[in-house]
Amino acid sequence: MKAAVFREVNKPMEVEEIEVSKPGPREILIRTAAAGVCHSDMHFFNGTYPGQLPIVLGHESAGIVDQVGSDVSYVKPGDHVITCLSVFCGHCEYCLTGHMSLCQEPEVRRGPAEDPRLSYGGDLLHQFANLGSFAEMMLVHEHAVVKIREDMPLDRAALIGCGVTTGVGAVIHTAAVEPGATVAVIGCGGVGLSCINGAALAGASRVIAVDMVASKLELARKFGATDVIDASGGDAVAQVQALTGGGVHYSFEAIGLKVTAEQAFQMLRRGGTATVIGMIPPGDMVTLHGVEFLQEKTIQGSMMGSNRFRVDMPRYVDFYLQGRLHLDEMVSSRIKLEDVTDALLALETGEVARSVIVFDN
Repeated sequence: MKAAVFREVNKPMEVEEIEVSKPGPREILIRTAAAGVCHSDMHFFNGTYPGQLPIVLGHESAGIVDQVGSDVSYVKPGDHVITCLSVFCGHCEYCLTGHMSLCQEPEVRRGPAEDPRLSYGGDLLHQFANLGSFAEMMLVHEHAVVKIREDMPLDRAALIGCGVTTGVGAVIHTAAVEPGATVAVIGCGGVGLSCINGAALAGASRVIAVDMVASKLELARKFGATDVIDASGGDAVAQVQALTGGGVHYSFEAIGLKVTAEQAFQMLRRGGTATVIGMIPPGDMVTLHGVEFLQEKTIQGSMMGSNRFRVDMPRYVDFYLQGRLHLDEMVSSRIKLEDVTDALLALETGEVARSVIVFDN
């Protein structure tokens, strides 16, 4: 099969012919229909986060089941599925207490003594996030997928696999925003727009979008923002406080920077909660003023929207088909696999919400 193989930091990925193994007892072979190009992939492509090389990147995807292993009963060939990097074992402490997105059990991957799922000339190729969706096919554990209804367009369904689940889930699950609350979202990329959409779904009375790109702020209004702030035009914290008379109940950082994480905490009112979703570079320290803790302010992280993806994702599909989840507007462009490096580099300009690789099946 063809795959975009990442071999060296900041070097364009070439589309190569690689080998994919047959499904093991609890594995599924999926024919990839679409894969979103996410900023998380870019963090590894540019070396901000270390990774094992060579590797097939990509983790936001949807497709059609091609083959199943001998012990798989959840799906069958022909089923439409969304993948999720929150691959869960189902029996560890995190899974059994409802925190499946925190599961790290190694059994969802092949062991070192087993044949690799992906290889090139007999040499191991790693799978990003146990998926590797910048490829025509994905061989994954059965707990990496959720079945969805077949009338859902797969190029839109792919976005639910990461960005939507991360953003909407951070609002609904991690922060548990209640109706009538005020919300600020810093960063209006795919995840930030999903936060805004999630805040609207949760019934927030005011949703303030913060970014430095005018086109993304305009797009944020379509996702449910009631107010927008251009951070390039002055102190974003002061502007949020002025709009709300002292700060918001909930803030969300969807960029992954030290300074914006600090701003998310600073723009809270007393008793407010800041949720950091973005991937802050390793080694960066976030500095907070201790006196603000006396105001019962909270700062927390969120992993993939604290999801229960086999429950959440079919609901998000329903929301989209009901016109309540805005996925059409999130797609900036549909591209071919060989264009993936250009799509990653386009994320650096801040102008793109999501490019989606569409495979011809």
